[in-house]
Amino acid sequence: MGLSLGLQANGLKVLGLIPGLVDKIPKHEVSEIVQYSALPGDERELVRCLMPHKELAGHAVHGVRRPVLLRVLVEEAQARGVPVVFGHQLVGFEQHAEGVVVRFANGETDTASFVVGCDGLHSDTRKTLFGEAAASFTGLVQTGGISPYPELFKANGAEPMFNIYGDGVHMIGYPVNEHDVSWAITQREPEAKETWRAMDEQRQKEFREGPFSNLPFVGGELVRTAVRIIKYGLYDRPELPTWHKGRVVLIGDAAHPTSPHLGQGANQAMEDCYHLTRLLLAHNPSCAPPSTALLEKIFADFEGPRIARTSELVKGARQQGELRVVVHQVAHPFKTGESEI
Repeated sequence: MGLSLGLQANGLKVLGLIPGLVDKIPKHEVSEIVQYSALPGDERELVRCLMPHKELAGHAVHGVRRPVLLRVLVEEAQARGVPVVFGHQLVGFEQHAEGVVVRFANGETDTASFVVGCDGLHSDTRKTLFGEAAASFTGLVQTGGISPYPELFKANGAEPMFNIYGDGVHMIGYPVNEHDVSWAITQREPEAKETWRAMDEQRQKEFREGPFSNLPFVGGELVRTAVRIIKYGLYDRPELPTWHKGRVVLIGDAAHPTSPHLGQGANQAMEDCYHLTRLLLAHNPSCAPPSTALLEKIFADFEGPRIARTSELVKGARQQGELRVVVHQVAHPFKTGESEI
């Protein structure tokens, strides 16, 4: 399930529609952003500034451990009477005039009026709807970890998101609670299977003692003190012309998987949830079992503007990854004055 994510204003606005939910999420506000050059012979702080998101959008950016966020969401759903089950991998479904019968790998079946597939990059719902299509490897690989707060930040009382730009390597990190920082190092490598699981102990030890342990500023310390390290390739997928068929619709990474460089993957999934729910209520305020024709109308109204918005963000995230990992020069945002957030 990955290490962490940055809850941005759009995601927090959606979560804030459920009274009290945002306050239940253990998270940490990011107060500023710091950019460093780690180029040999040119190691320096490039720029430091306060994060403007709270004043501009009403919410600050908050770092949060991904497993912690998922646990809070599951508990909130259960507290509101929503059943949550695990161990049910979709293997197929049959659509009928009145509903959908869903089959799972464990032999169980379920019946619903309609199905929302939000099962991620390797979505079985997407595969069943539109057939098998390989994910597109971006050419970039990340190694990420969770580490104790670095001494430099403790001494300065700092709570920043930082970027370190080296020769063919980029490192980003931010606090996820009062004690830990989540970080990721991006570099160009041949394709690595996207498994999101921890390295074995020997490989983690080798990484902690390897070349990245000598990164300047806080980078090397975070690598050396990491308590968990994972490695994964970065993928996205070609744009789909539609996200639905009949009574089944895709949202989140199942519909528009993206590389993480804009920090919008989970936040866009939350936007999807908001707009789909808004349209379901607007077109069917009684919550009566909808006809297939009504669902087709709702899903078409939903995906029209969403496909345009998410496609631009997927392209932007891939471009940002290309700009961050450059060789023998300071990364592009500092050549042009562009902000990377």
